[in-house]
Amino acid sequence: MNRLIIIGNGFDLAHGLPTSYRDFINDYWKNVIEKLTYDHLYDDELFSANAIVLKYNHLAKDKWEIVSDFRSMIDFLNLYQEANFSYKNAFYYSISYKTEIQNWVDIENEYYNQLKRIVEGKEDEEAKKSALVYLNEEFDKVKILLENYLTEKILKVFNFQNYYDSKGSQLEFPNIFKPNQFFEDSKEMKNFLNEFPLTFQVEIIKQFSKESKSLNDDYVKDCNITFLNFNYTPTLNNYVEILKYWEINSKIIHIHGFVNDNNNKINFGFGDEMDDDYKKIENINDNEYLKNFKSFQYLHTSNYKNLLNLIDSDYFQVYLMGHSCGLSDRTLLNTIFEHNNCKSIKVFYHEIKDEKGNIINDNYTEITQNISRHFNDKKLMREKIVNKTLCQPLPQIQLPKKE
Repeated sequence: MNRLIIIGNGFDLAHGLPTSYRDFINDYWKNVIEKLTYDHLYDDELFSANAIVLKYNHLAKDKWEIVSDFRSMIDFLNLYQEANFSYKNAFYYSISYKTEIQNWVDIENEYYNQLKRIVEGKEDEEAKKSALVYLNEEFDKVKILLENYLTEKILKVFNFQNYYDSKGSQLEFPNIFKPNQFFEDSKEMKNFLNEFPLTFQVEIIKQFSKESKSLNDDYVKDCNITFLNFNYTPTLNNYVEILKYWEINSKIIHIHGFVNDNNNKINFGFGDEMDDDYKKIENINDNEYLKNFKSFQYLHTSNYKNLLNLIDSDYFQVYLMGHSCGLSDRTLLNTIFEHNNCKSIKVFYHEIKDEKGNIINDNYTEITQNISRHFNDKKLMREKIVNKTLCQPLPQIQLPKKE
């Protein structure tokens, strides 16, 4: 039986990497504020602003000292008639505003929502086409900006070669990834079996030696670990090398591409063909509407085909690490979750702590609710999702920065 480990952005965040959309958006506005502080002018393809008032108005200088983010900057610029600013990318403004209000944003979902608003609008076809082209151009600029951010603020800053600190906490991940080759006692074995539907537990038991508690040699040899990586970063690379050192078959499918890789470009868009409005969009018979749907971008590489070959080849268990299971990947996740060979889905959830480090909540329930949206058969969903008592929180570590 294989193991398919689905890796989402929460996995990078668990390594202390500022890779959330909120981090990306806030970094842009931080740079804008810094430029305005010293040069009093800013201009690029997304935004332009004039803060010359800071040169001669002492009251304005005092007020500027509390400017720290997008909202406070806009509030300041709105105070002074001498200051003027303009948004050159309405899409980027909308995701910035939502980030400020909600403290998070899903850029791909926001794109799809705006696309649907164009489709449902009362404008004539020419006006709709113009709005669509403009939206896609703006979205392309955001994709370029995101890749630049990941290059400059993640790849060039953090040391992806060092996965060990003085406490050795990084070792938690490889130990979680590797197959359960041995069990300490019958309780541990029972917990493992309980991660699967009762009807499949018989199949698993057959893979155990009758005379010992260890998995037989054929199981260990044939258990392949595949990381389905939805991130664009190299965070997994060293872990795969560790598993190979342990003689465990493992590989990575960079399903959404990789930063600065022309042979596997970033796949950034929307992927919910199960949505009721998708058929309406598809029937418009204009390919511009389908430009940023992930399914068509998957066809540019062998990644998706490799995934299908894997899940068709043998039974597998899903480990879910840091992926929120949002609707922007619904078609792909439905293909995995409802596949006959998928026997269970184990969630590694994120614990929420207060300022003193006390656990006050976690997102296990939220993730399972999101998973349910990828199932047409809800009974099957309840059979496959591993209950919380058998799941565990995702370890939290901090990758060091380059010296």
